[in-house]
Amino acid sequence: MPASTLIIGGGAAGFFSAIHRAANYPDEQITILERGKSVLGKVRISGGGRCNVTHACWDPRELVKFYPRGAKELLGPFNTFACGDTMGWFSDRGVELKIEDDGRIFPVSDSSQSIIDCLWNTAKGAGVKVLTKTRVTGIIAPSTTPEPAAGPRQWTVKSGERTFLADRLIVTSGSNPAVWKMLAELGHTIVPAVPSLFAFDTKDTRLRDLSGISVPWAQLNIKGDKLKAEGPLLITHRGLSGPAVLRLSAWGARLLAPRKYNFELTVNWLAMRATDVEDQLDELKAAEAKRQIGTRACFDLSARLWKSLVNAAGIPADQQWSQLSKRQRTALTEQLTNGRFHITGKSTNKDEFTTAGGVDLREVDFKSFRSKVHPTLHLAGEVLDIDAITGGFNFQAAWTGGVMIGKAGK
Repeated sequence: MPASTLIIGGGAAGFFSAIHRAANYPDEQITILERGKSVLGKVRISGGGRCNVTHACWDPRELVKFYPRGAKELLGPFNTFACGDTMGWFSDRGVELKIEDDGRIFPVSDSSQSIIDCLWNTAKGAGVKVLTKTRVTGIIAPSTTPEPAAGPRQWTVKSGERTFLADRLIVTSGSNPAVWKMLAELGHTIVPAVPSLFAFDTKDTRLRDLSGISVPWAQLNIKGDKLKAEGPLLITHRGLSGPAVLRLSAWGARLLAPRKYNFELTVNWLAMRATDVEDQLDELKAAEAKRQIGTRACFDLSARLWKSLVNAAGIPADQQWSQLSKRQRTALTEQLTNGRFHITGKSTNKDEFTTAGGVDLREVDFKSFRSKVHPTLHLAGEVLDIDAITGGFNFQAAWTGGVMIGKAGK
């Protein structure tokens, strides 16, 4: 009989694993088990329904820098299949992709359905069987006991009253606690899950009524730690978000969880040195002597944010620049380059939600994404303790994992 493969999880990693197993081993019987009513759910909602397929980062050494967890392990696989390869794969199957200004890559159709149709049709054309509404309730590993006392020599996967047998098992179920528990019972170590990619909540009055205001480039760091990030910053109705905050939250996921997201954040709104800001304030004092400090924004900040920071520095908005004292200049520089905000919690955008946690990476051979505990078990996607910032990077890890599993020997 031909070899059989079961895949738990009908997401990006699951479909890519199935497609590449079928391409390399056309006689293999491949079945995807999906607990939901439909497959490729995250693909459907990614990028606001457009599907952020991957990112325009062509050097694997640069690409791994977007992964707080998994960077070292993914370097080798990315040298085999990375972002350019993903673009080529979809293009070869009739899906035209485009690169946006921020490096994110989407289908030209601006619809995730283009990606879903491509994956579905390729898998079905290769003979992959897909079963939805099939929640896995138990996994039994093949017996290694010598005959005649041996048990089943295949994987046994249970779904309610149904039982599936397979020579090879691929788990791509994402951050599913129930499946993590089953993998732990099979001998794998599960790194506890904590949220990643979240916004910061604060009740600081300096941000009151400023929701929607952004700055093009800011520098952030968490007081008392080496955690730093920079990039665009957005003020929300609950606090701070944007790429800089999401990056900081990703790398600080395990540090901030035990603190219950209560910490002090410093913000350099200008991403400038304090001495340079003081010099520019002196120039403004001379050039704008008769103008009121709070009436016209400086440093390309929005008028409302500028006025709020001027007020926080203890400077009346109607005070003239010529009257700016050294003490006031120092206070304003502090607000602009070293503003301290007490963060009291986190909030998560559903489209940005990512979990840090999963199967310990030390227990996986990344040449084939094969388990070191069970030689006929493979794991890919968010079931592993791998995560990335937004921008198509999590999908790229899934595509790459599927290709490596497809290339793995029988």
